[in-house]
Amino acid sequence: MGKIAFVFPGQGAQAVGMGMDAAEAFEASRRVYESADRALGFSVSELCFEGPEETLRQTANTQPALLATSVALLEAFKARGVKPDFVAGHSLGEYSALVAANVLDFEDAVRLVRARGVYMEEAVPSGQGAMAATLGAEREALEALCRDISAAGTQVELANVNCPGQIVVSGTAAGVAAVVERGKEAGAKRVIPLDVSGPFHSSLMRPAADKLAVKLDEVAFRDAEVPVIANVTASAVSEGARLRELLVEQVVSPVLWEDSIRRLIEEGVDTFVEIGSGTVLAGLIKKIDKSVRTISVNSAAAVNEAELG
Repeated sequence: MGKIAFVFPGQGAQAVGMGMDAAEAFEASRRVYESADRALGFSVSELCFEGPEETLRQTANTQPALLATSVALLEAFKARGVKPDFVAGHSLGEYSALVAANVLDFEDAVRLVRARGVYMEEAVPSGQGAMAATLGAEREALEALCRDISAAGTQVELANVNCPGQIVVSGTAAGVAAVVERGKEAGAKRVIPLDVSGPFHSSLMRPAADKLAVKLDEVAFRDAEVPVIANVTASAVSEGARLRELLVEQVVSPVLWEDSIRRLIEEGVDTFVEIGSGTVLAGLIKKIDKSVRTISVNSAAAVNEAELG
């Protein structure tokens, strides 16, 4: 029997209505949403279940909403008795992974990601930063192109290494525009500007990382009960203090998702259970290695029907 990893989605996976059926079906899920509402002092559950979409899409709202949904589904799924050998999360999803590994209490985590979202929105004035997804580019060639463009004074960097042929870049509006224009030099077939509120996972986010560091220091981090594959290093980490440091670095560093999944496969993982809204991660994982199993636990029905045998 191979090993199991629980993986948790990040921003972009949100959808109005997410988690509602789980909250109706499972007491454990309902308690998570009630706890989130209490911790934040507003109804994040209503935002998840009813929207409106424009409000849900604001980074400072999206982050706690997605965390609450992932943990609500996780708590319901735990009743199935399945225990992971590893956990990982994509960007914001790393906080869900830390709750799953019992590093963070949920209420602390939901307050942290609310603050993280606010800091990320504030870090760069609107319109000055941007992100774009490149399709078909080679990582080394794209890195070289970004270095070349940045050397000319318009900062742009790799932000998400998602799967072969899908890499997101982030930086100044001018830097990202230059990648859109010159992407073919790195083998990109297409470069698609993303509708985001800032240049996430780039060095331009340093002001957000610095504020987050102060906030993280106020919260207790325990050592992980199961190893966490960290976005920044794509390696297994269990020490609470190190996991805290990596959350600061994560804000300004690329999310090494492809490397993280390859590391998990090297560690013997052959079943990936995506817990949270949507199926984004299952899609990426299949592009990295189509021989592994992916299961998306994204609804009350999926909690009950997930085939793990």
